[in-house]
Amino acid sequence: MNSLVATPPVPPHFYEHSRHSPSRIMSTPSSSYSSRKRKADDDGNDHDGRMSASPTSSPAFTPRQLPAFRNYKRSRPNISGRPLSLPRLLETLDTDALRMVVRTMCERHPQLADEVAQTSPRPSVSSTLQVLRNYQAALQSSFPLGGNTESDYAYNRVRQPLTNLLEALSDFTPNFLPPNEPQSSVSLSYLDGATDIIHALPRWSTPQNNIERDSAYDEICKAWVLVIREAAKRGGGIQLQYGGWDQKLAKHNQASGGKLQGAVNELGSSLGWMGGPDSPSHGPSGNDLGSIRDQLLSGTYGLGTPVKVGPW
Repeated sequence: MNSLVATPPVPPHFYEHSRHSPSRIMSTPSSSYSSRKRKADDDGNDHDGRMSASPTSSPAFTPRQLPAFRNYKRSRPNISGRPLSLPRLLETLDTDALRMVVRTMCERHPQLADEVAQTSPRPSVSSTLQVLRNYQAALQSSFPLGGNTESDYAYNRVRQPLTNLLEALSDFTPNFLPPNEPQSSVSLSYLDGATDIIHALPRWSTPQNNIERDSAYDEICKAWVLVIREAAKRGGGIQLQYGGWDQKLAKHNQASGGKLQGAVNELGSSLGWMGGPDSPSHGPSGNDLGSIRDQLLSGTYGLGTPVKVGPW
């Protein structure tokens, strides 16, 4: 037999209350919250509208554009050690150290000697004379303090630096002589400076110790003669005529005690043959017509000579 659950009856006043005030039935806490939320939203919309009328919306206001953000990433330095590259290593070497490196490489690899000689620039007169002056300074600093500077004791003390200077002078001089040096002006300029260095060589009280100095004068005199002869063949010897080399060589000869007389004679012979400014040549008629070279350059050569016509 099925049991029936009795449902309690609804009181009458419930229907009466719902019929007269239906809104009180629907007024639940959730509906009140929704109403308040809508009112707050409306108030917020009004507030946003009021805030939108800000100075930024004015046409006279131009907002400043912010730069775009760039993400810069700093590179972390390499904290591990490493050797220098070859260019940086060469920057730290001075002249002596670099010269030693090149010399050592050429000794270990002889085939590099020719390449180094070909790639190296030609030495200039000023740089070469500076090297000789460095040898000369080393010679002067080797003299003992006090005593006789012309004695045998002083000679023995400076013999090695003196030999170094004379050997360097003997090695550098052929580089500035023809045919290795094609420009006579360069050769004459070097000989002028090298002769001054020989003048500064010390004189010794013992004649035997002066043999090296006399040999240096002999070699430099031969070099002067060679350069003068070659210069006389080039450009009509203009370098010899207008360079004042006759006066310079005369002073060198005087300082050497006449040991450069051979070069002076060669220069005088060349200037006399060319008819320099101080050596006028006389023509067959006895009139001073100037040098042959000046006549050729001015176009007056042969103007005073009669021209024969017909058979001789």
